[in-house]
Amino acid sequence: MTEPVVLALDTSTEQCSVAIVAGERRASRAVVTPREHAQRILGLITEVLDELQLQLADVTALVCGHGPGSFTGVRIGVSVAQGLAFSQPLPVYPVNTLAALAQQAIRKHKAKIIVSAIDARMNEVYLASFRNEQGLAVAVQPPQMAPLEPLAANSWWPGGSVAGAGTGWQAYADALDPGAEVEILHDVTLPLAEDMLSLALAMKDQGIEPVKAAGLEPLYVRNEVAWKKLPGR
Repeated sequence: MTEPVVLALDTSTEQCSVAIVAGERRASRAVVTPREHAQRILGLITEVLDELQLQLADVTALVCGHGPGSFTGVRIGVSVAQGLAFSQPLPVYPVNTLAALAQQAIRKHKAKIIVSAIDARMNEVYLASFRNEQGLAVAVQPPQMAPLEPLAANSWWPGGSVAGAGTGWQAYADALDPGAEVEILHDVTLPLAEDMLSLALAMKDQGIEPVKAAGLEPLYVRNEVAWKKLPGR
């Protein structure tokens, strides 16, 4: 196998997804399986490899959705990617979930300005803003945490015709956009590995270096997790 074969995976949210590209051939899978990512991800990888009649040994690079999102989901994805990368060994391109949402909004709707928001629980959202540059999502504001307050009041707010992508908009549109100025994309709710694959290929073309397995780290954004200690623990 002489052509590059790039495999992408993401388990950062309720959705578990994989995608692969080998030359002009592509395959992808995505299933919403809360709490079953660890059981499903390797099977999905096998499915896309089989569809293109490839083996894991044919893969030349990995793409990993490294967050933000569910803490458990992010850890599963990073751990699986590290395991695969160590076993070959393979370079890894980390792609954040908010960028993948923006890329999905561009792919499906040709959105020009996108604010991605993922429900982070605890009355907060993970969010970042992007612009469409020749079909690729380019970050304007990096991933951050935000309370459930009107986003347009922030100095970073892009203004203009903004498209809203992600579960944060589905759950909290009234709080985040009380003036109903954002066009919420109801078919762009969860990130997909196929869009992470597109972003990683663009990174490769731009000469952005991947990381080694040991250098792959989760992108949590939230530095501290609020939790209650259970009795007896």
